[in-house]
Amino acid sequence: MNSTGDFQYFQGSSFSDLFAQDVTDARYAFILNYPATATWAAYPNTNHYFLQDGSSEATKTSFDKICQKEPWKNLAVLGDTLPGIVISPIHRQLLHYWREHFGFSYTNLELIDCSTYLNDLSQSDRIDQLISLFPFDHLVFEKHAVNPDVHYRLLSKVTLAELGVQCPNYKSYNLHHISLEDLPLPEQFPYLIKTSHGLSGEGTYIIRNTSDRNYCLEELKKYLDIHLLDEIIVSEFVHDAVQNYCVQFYINKAGDITLIGTTQQLVTPEGNYLGGLIHYQDTSMRKFFEMIRAIGSYAHQQGYFGVIGFDVLEDRDGQLYAIDANFRVNGSTPLCLQRHTLLGLGKEAAKYSSDYRMNGTLDSILTTLKPELEQKDFIVLSALEKVKYGTIYTEIYGIVAGETIEDIQRIEQRLQGKGLQLYR
Repeated sequence: MNSTGDFQYFQGSSFSDLFAQDVTDARYAFILNYPATATWAAYPNTNHYFLQDGSSEATKTSFDKICQKEPWKNLAVLGDTLPGIVISPIHRQLLHYWREHFGFSYTNLELIDCSTYLNDLSQSDRIDQLISLFPFDHLVFEKHAVNPDVHYRLLSKVTLAELGVQCPNYKSYNLHHISLEDLPLPEQFPYLIKTSHGLSGEGTYIIRNTSDRNYCLEELKKYLDIHLLDEIIVSEFVHDAVQNYCVQFYINKAGDITLIGTTQQLVTPEGNYLGGLIHYQDTSMRKFFEMIRAIGSYAHQQGYFGVIGFDVLEDRDGQLYAIDANFRVNGSTPLCLQRHTLLGLGKEAAKYSSDYRMNGTLDSILTTLKPELEQKDFIVLSALEKVKYGTIYTEIYGIVAGETIEDIQRIEQRLQGKGLQLYR
């Protein structure tokens, strides 16, 4: 473990390069999708490794997000050596665009039928170990590249206080040992209630008033009724926060740390994630070094290797509070991996969002935005065509890049003039 001295930035631009040092002892692959608990899931995570991805069928995270848009975003920067498991076919125009603009061949894709993929992978004699974003109930234990019990505990909100970093004061409660009615909730607002394994912001409730509290308790009751929740935390609220960061690094099997990047997180007033903003040179990671060292050391002791991203609030006094730790590839990791490519083009700032939308087919959009795509003013990480009321439109995960924030704003205005919209 490199416990002293500075950390260095990762010099590559793909997950293949990032994981290369740790995947030589067996045949590895990366499962790019999360598990789900919805009825559409052939292999729902409802037995052991619970996650909170919606308290009812109507609010569950959708197939298109979990199995298409989210995994394709990471697939865009997978690189050429680490096989990637996908369970939904990718639009040929998207693959063509990726080959042209990222320079990878994408011949290492493994398309497996979504109705059989975990059985196929569990029985595969071609793949020994699978890197995942979350443990899978229906993937055999020994196929997980990280011990799934360890991974599940690391991903729990309850574990935050064990990481050796400053975090808001919180208490955890096992809802099988205490009823919702007996929870000793704070008398003063605001505070937070979080479920242990909320997906994409689900399960995090900012309690500002009695109405918020009542809504949260109703949601928790729904999760208990469908047997997908064991533990919650009740956390103090960090006042006077001036920055919201996501700090990302890689910890290898030897315990050595490599920096990936730090984004300023873009969130709604309700706390929903919108994307990230990065200054590749102006944002120093040095002030996070002690937190990185502590979290990396803890992860290594537990036997974890891979990407770690932890969310940090900075208050007006400069105090840093870790509010979440994600022992997996994070939403903005592909944005961080563009560091050397974009700096080489003189683009120091970049913004990632998962909420772009544009009318038309992907083919027509790639033609309309060709000048911006060729200059890497706009980078498409993921795109999915949809139809509503007879109108075809495309949802896009993308990056806008420029020399400065003002440059990004000008590019966004130009893209908006061509029809690209943010829909949330």
